[in-house]
Amino acid sequence: MKTLSGGTRELAAETLAALAGGLRGALIAPDEAGYDVSRTIWNGMIDRRPGLVIRALGTGDIQMAVNFARDNDLLMAVRAGGHQIAGLAVIDGALLLDLSQMRSVHVDAARRRVHVDPGALLGDMDRETQLYGLAVPSGVNSTTGISGLTLGGGFGWITRKFGMTVDNLVSAELVTADGQLRHVSAEENPDLFWAIRGGGGNFGVVAAFEFQAHPLGPEVLSGLIVHPFAEARELLQEFRGICDRAPDELTVWAVMRKAPPLPFLPEAWHGREVLIFGACYAGDMAEGEAAMAELRGLGAPIADVISPHPFTGWQAAFDPLLTPGARNYWKSHDFTALSDAAIDAILAAAADLPDPASEVFIAHVGGAMARVASDATAFPQRQAHFTMNVHTRWEDPAKDRACIGWARDLFDATAPHAAGSVYVNFIPEDEPGRLAEAYGGNLARLAEIKARHDPGNLFRANHNIAPQKIPVAAK
Repeated sequence: MKTLSGGTRELAAETLAALAGGLRGALIAPDEAGYDVSRTIWNGMIDRRPGLVIRALGTGDIQMAVNFARDNDLLMAVRAGGHQIAGLAVIDGALLLDLSQMRSVHVDAARRRVHVDPGALLGDMDRETQLYGLAVPSGVNSTTGISGLTLGGGFGWITRKFGMTVDNLVSAELVTADGQLRHVSAEENPDLFWAIRGGGGNFGVVAAFEFQAHPLGPEVLSGLIVHPFAEARELLQEFRGICDRAPDELTVWAVMRKAPPLPFLPEAWHGREVLIFGACYAGDMAEGEAAMAELRGLGAPIADVISPHPFTGWQAAFDPLLTPGARNYWKSHDFTALSDAAIDAILAAAADLPDPASEVFIAHVGGAMARVASDATAFPQRQAHFTMNVHTRWEDPAKDRACIGWARDLFDATAPHAAGSVYVNFIPEDEPGRLAEAYGGNLARLAEIKARHDPGNLFRANHNIAPQKIPVAAK
């Protein structure tokens, strides 16, 4: 087993037997059933072999794992939904704490509060909340894990109306490096509550989340508008203006890719480059029709399938394009404004996609999330902006170099036009130097909180914030 101090150590059979006997879940060795299931995550490029797996079934198992790792100087990784692009949930030779079996969701409809286990996926939460006509702002792929999404910030189709996922986090149960279970909220352990709202898994293992939910659904006005790629430049110029004028209820994202064989697209367009607008209105249907009129009036679309859809269905609409097992590599920039030069650089790359499954998407965020101060949570990117994700996706390992190179080239070409910030959940493993871009002026405070609660950096298998005490004179 790999150690925190950089070496390796062997664990005695009696030590492992004592650990296994105290778990409600399971202790799984590399040659035992369940090992491959626990170590396999969404990104097919990640093929790592932990030394041992603790498959947790409750908070007690999480505490045992944390205490065992700390007391035995073991490197530990934590896997929840397993959707993070960097794949840091699994580390070769480490102790893997697998939370994926803890997927319970409980809705208190009267209080509009939602209690979510750490292994739950977005689809789990959406299905339960929609039974009561409620929703919690989250992401855009139903197989994404609640834990990773929340701890990094969390944004999606209803963020402009209701804020980010972290803005709707009311409290959490957090197992810290000393093995203690701490309730964190605005009133209790407020420093930790501030830190976990964007600071990732650096401060402990969340055993439960409590969210504020909002009335929404069961249907939302949503869908896709597909245009010929040849018209993309003019359409994206119009898109940025529509985004600037949009009410909080309206969210519009742009995607450039080869058209998948969707049933509503003419077969002649399958496999050809297209520009797709995805739109969602989180409010009254008639008001949504009026709010989307300008967008739907642009150009001569190949298809327009904007209509009322079940919110749960819209949240899962992109799942078929994001199935687990493919090879994925992302690069990302934020843009304060989507300049003509940035559009030109993006379109030049999108005209030469390295694989039919690859795409570039541009998400517009703002509204309610932009009315929160940049230092109110660890997540600091609060101004209205565009986020570009270069989502390179392919199946054949022989294409690794070409696909990764294409993404990096587009990243470099758009860098002169970017804001100099990045969403931490979009950072791949080979960008450890971008933490300052992810956290800006909040990084020093995060490092100081880390030093108080995890001075030994037990929770380091992540986009790691190193513990650093701030001198008294500098406080």
